[in-house]
Amino acid sequence: MKIVRVALAVPLPHLFDYLAPDDMPLPPGGRVWVPFGSQKRLAIVVELAAQSAMSAEKLKTVLEPLDEQSLFAPIYWDWLHWAANYYQAAIGEVLFQALPVKLRNGEKSAQEERAFWRINAAGEKALAQGELKRSKKQAEALQCLLEQDLEKGNNGFSTTIWSALKGKHLVDEIRLHIEPKSWREALGNKPLVNSENRLTLNKQQALAFSQLMFQRDFNVWLLDGVTGSGKTEIYLQYIEEMLKTGKQVLVLVPEIGLTPQTVQRFKARFNVEIDVLHSNLNDTQRLHVWERARSGLNAVLIGTRSALFTQFADLGCIILDEEHDASFKQHDGWRYHARDLAIVLAQKLNIPVLMGSATPSLESINNVQNGKFKHLVLSKRAGNAGTLRQFVIDLKNQRVQNGLSQPLLEHMQSHLEKGNQVLLFLNRRGFAPVLLCHECGWMAQCPHCEKPYTYHQHQRALRCHHCGSQKTVPRQCGACGSTHLVTTGLGTEQLEETLKARFPNYSVARIDRDSTARKGKLEGYLADIQQGKSQILIGTQMLAKGHHFPNVTLAALVNVDGALFSLDFRAEERLAQLYVQVAGRSGRAEKQGEVVLQTHYPDHPLLTALLAHGYQAFAQETLRLRRAMGLPPFSFQALFKAQARDSEAAENQLARIADFFREKNIAGLQILGPLPAPFSKKAGRFRWQLLLQHTSRTALQKALREYRFSHVEKNTQVRLILDVDPQDLA
Repeated sequence: MKIVRVALAVPLPHLFDYLAPDDMPLPPGGRVWVPFGSQKRLAIVVELAAQSAMSAEKLKTVLEPLDEQSLFAPIYWDWLHWAANYYQAAIGEVLFQALPVKLRNGEKSAQEERAFWRINAAGEKALAQGELKRSKKQAEALQCLLEQDLEKGNNGFSTTIWSALKGKHLVDEIRLHIEPKSWREALGNKPLVNSENRLTLNKQQALAFSQLMFQRDFNVWLLDGVTGSGKTEIYLQYIEEMLKTGKQVLVLVPEIGLTPQTVQRFKARFNVEIDVLHSNLNDTQRLHVWERARSGLNAVLIGTRSALFTQFADLGCIILDEEHDASFKQHDGWRYHARDLAIVLAQKLNIPVLMGSATPSLESINNVQNGKFKHLVLSKRAGNAGTLRQFVIDLKNQRVQNGLSQPLLEHMQSHLEKGNQVLLFLNRRGFAPVLLCHECGWMAQCPHCEKPYTYHQHQRALRCHHCGSQKTVPRQCGACGSTHLVTTGLGTEQLEETLKARFPNYSVARIDRDSTARKGKLEGYLADIQQGKSQILIGTQMLAKGHHFPNVTLAALVNVDGALFSLDFRAEERLAQLYVQVAGRSGRAEKQGEVVLQTHYPDHPLLTALLAHGYQAFAQETLRLRRAMGLPPFSFQALFKAQARDSEAAENQLARIADFFREKNIAGLQILGPLPAPFSKKAGRFRWQLLLQHTSRTALQKALREYRFSHVEKNTQVRLILDVDPQDLA
């Protein structure tokens, strides 16, 4: 018997030892079934060990191996171990998250066989005798089968048609082993690129592109281009050069909302195999894409942050669009940042990373100034797009109707009468954020979070946007019994209703998580906008970035005042990025664009600097302040979060951790807390946090490793989370 050391998908820092017969194949990176307590659990082999800390009599035996070879290529294996160490995460959690769900559940690879439909003799007879005259689609499907077998689930006909044909015994379902073709073989004699879609680069674009082409090894490029400057065209031409060398390309976008337009543009440009990975795919589809990339069957993979864990046969470069976006940070499980992990992976693979943004993160700007990243600047809009006109509307003493001032309504009227589209940004879903009693002031609150419920008029429901709980709208006050309940505040539903009444001759499209929850809805809305069927667009952040709407000539931010006074030091950076991103939706073609900002604080230093001098000047001033205050990127942070139903238990757990670090007496380590989190209760749990900060990343990592393998007493009633390089202090 030999000793095998495995990782399980549990939040524990150590590995587990088992016995296995000497002749059992156990490659590191392969999966095995093992007994764990009273359960049977899937584990990943990490190494074969010479000895164990436990006696052989106490070690259990591996039940069954699943893989003859490792599921992880050596470079990806090393990279995932690095990630686990840096983010202080359990290696088992990291390795399992890097696999598709079906493989995590113990299923085998699904690539060996594929299912097809084939016409049988009865089907040929029915077609020849015209028996399906009244079922035209069924006859059409059979006609196609005369020419070739059609793959099940990927053939242009609905499952209803195939069920009907199978029920009539006119087709058979067969399984065939298909020898996969690389994307180069699949391309055949077709041209790599549809050159009629390729745009001619202007001088700035051409200069940036030539710099990219000059170096092919590991480099991190920051493509810093104003909105509408043509960053996507540079991505496309850069990808073309990569594909000419036979390499694959990974394109990361921050949100699923950006993928439909991106995919359409990529498929119009290239004749190669392009796959997409995002949260709307089912587990089988995700496994299929993962296997295709690993086997070199796709040329380009476009996906959100988790697509980074896809392994490639021959990856040539990684492109990160909207590199500043907060959604590249994982906020549950182990809390990696996809941008930072992508850079480490590219370094190990010795390939370039191209990151683009109109509003680069302050970390990336600082890395440019330190010489770690190379800077490419596009300061002019592509084509004939003019400079944006900016207007600030001071809401003080203005007549405001449901969040809309008279000057803004007049601006909208002017643009709509010219046949243009108008975009209004409001980052708050629902009809109104508060339902209260007009008699006594009682508010409808979520009992689990102690925050007001959001009123959703379309569903006649109250919802908590923090924990997801929901209840019907009460008929009377919960305190005094009055039936005089009113809403206060503004949400996208209310804005939609107001605009439909104010502009009855124009179509309004509302795009938020509620209106696009059903599959295909988002694509439908975007198509309507592109075709001019919707003239007034209302959106949350889903609509604020990455989209190209050539007929939008007015973009307005309805209400952003809350972000001006946030406790989070990153809030001002996010607001500046948001303003620029929303403004960038306007005037992207040849029409003059305008952006309007409504605020009660037109003299706020952030707004005056941003509007007068632009994002770059704002970024430099903010970096100067961050340096003076010792905040990131001039220091490094780790945030411990404790959640428990008993507030004192959460506080005490963090107090023990704080004592551990204080006793270590680490020079330069700042220990802040424990303190109640800014959002102090969620889903019935009280939330406390402890912040560690140090000017040396190495010193902070060393301190965290010491804690990770320490014996600080843990309260099992407290959920403890460690977030390295936190992006959100709420």
